[in-house]
Amino acid sequence: MRLHDQGRHSGRLEKREVVKEDYTTAHPWQKKRSDERRLGLVMVNTGPGKGKTTAAIGLAVRAIGHGHRVKMIQFMKGDPFFGEILIRERLPELEIEQYGLDRFVDPKNPEPEQVNRARQGLEAAQAAVLSGEYNVVILDEVNVAMAFGLVPTEAVVELLGKRPPHVEVILTGRDAPQAIIDAADYVNQITDIKHPYQKNVPARVGIEF
Repeated sequence: MRLHDQGRHSGRLEKREVVKEDYTTAHPWQKKRSDERRLGLVMVNTGPGKGKTTAAIGLAVRAIGHGHRVKMIQFMKGDPFFGEILIRERLPELEIEQYGLDRFVDPKNPEPEQVNRARQGLEAAQAAVLSGEYNVVILDEVNVAMAFGLVPTEAVVELLGKRPPHVEVILTGRDAPQAIIDAADYVNQITDIKHPYQKNVPARVGIEF
């Protein structure tokens, strides 16, 4: 029986320890770079193009492959049929929590429940980052939540400044506030050079969501 199946049949998944130790059994290149791997930085994926969340999920899979603990907090999303939500049973190491409703937010008139859930998401993000239990924490669509005024930018900037030194934080979503860009170590601007929607191709299952 595989480890994954053992965890499933026992009714729980054993809690992984956050990776802080040296890579004693790793490839020589990894051993050489092990000190750098303890350094957590801040990455921002922003811009109007497709792939901001997708890139963050790809990094999460890579981190999990190295035994790192990963948590994703999704702001403004409540749809249980996103691919990254559906895969949780098969990839339980990827912890995801949603703090939104299954409909769009009107930036000029957000619903009180949408505001409330975004604030709960901020509290969950603070708990995850400051706990030091995770190597990677992804704040999905938090840039949009800040741009829409659902969560205060200054609170997110403060959280980034207080994060433990080994914790990598990734913030996704278009319209990243300048204060977030200033606080980041990486800023990836994803642009729309070409996109199927320009040909009226709808969002495709498994590709766009």
